[in-house]
Amino acid sequence: MSGSDDINPLVRIERENGIAVITLSNPEKGNALSVDMAEALLLRVEEAAEDSTIRSVLMTAEGRFFCVGGDVRSIGAAGDDVGALLDRITTPLHRAIETLLHMEKPLVVAVNGPVAGGGLGLAAVGDIVLASEAAHFSMAYAGIGFSPDGAATWLLPRLIGLRRTQELAYANRRLTSAEAASLGLVTRSVPDKDLRQEGREMAERLARGPVGAFAAARRLLLSSDCATAKAQMDLEARSVRAQAMGAEGREGVSAFLGKRQPEFAALP
Repeated sequence: MSGSDDINPLVRIERENGIAVITLSNPEKGNALSVDMAEALLLRVEEAAEDSTIRSVLMTAEGRFFCVGGDVRSIGAAGDDVGALLDRITTPLHRAIETLLHMEKPLVVAVNGPVAGGGLGLAAVGDIVLASEAAHFSMAYAGIGFSPDGAATWLLPRLIGLRRTQELAYANRRLTSAEAASLGLVTRSVPDKDLRQEGREMAERLARGPVGAFAAARRLLLSSDCATAKAQMDLEARSVRAQAMGAEGREGVSAFLGKRQPEFAALP
């Protein structure tokens, strides 16, 4: 398919020093989520998730926009076939987001510009989300009579609360980068000129860290809103026991007692 064409890819992947950088690369169309773009994204995300040499993932985009959401022109041209077209977009898009949520390595998202629609889920799914000052965020669905997708109705209430999500969904309120940071939609807002460097530095920092412990924390955080306090603490007890008995825990304790920096990335 054209979305996975390595000569002119819609989504690029680069690997270096244990980091996979996934870049949305269709700037002429604002990195809109066409069928080919969604399929290419899934392909790249699965490559990064399944590559055992990759310890952290950085996702960003090329051009002025991070992702404008769905390709509305294509949607409009689909006529009575619009339902089938949306199925072909949301199926790979949602599989990609699910993989990003559950993969055994941390995810940094560097949001380089405006985000709307389905792009919002891609921006929000990161463990660490850095947004350039040029970025702004809107759900945008109501403007064309659509309801949200891309995990927006799962991610946003967890991150910013139900009331704020309702306002974004119904009133189409646009959040600036600073507002997104203050509400907790993103980790922090950074100057445009510093975004790529800070994103890369964060991905490198996480790649040097205890990736197994990060994966365990990811699992615990994902389960925290649907478990009782006792059930969650039981999960925590089993998880911390396993980490303490494993290579990362032993290295971390040894480094602490020996007053040295742990070398998690060197572990087999």
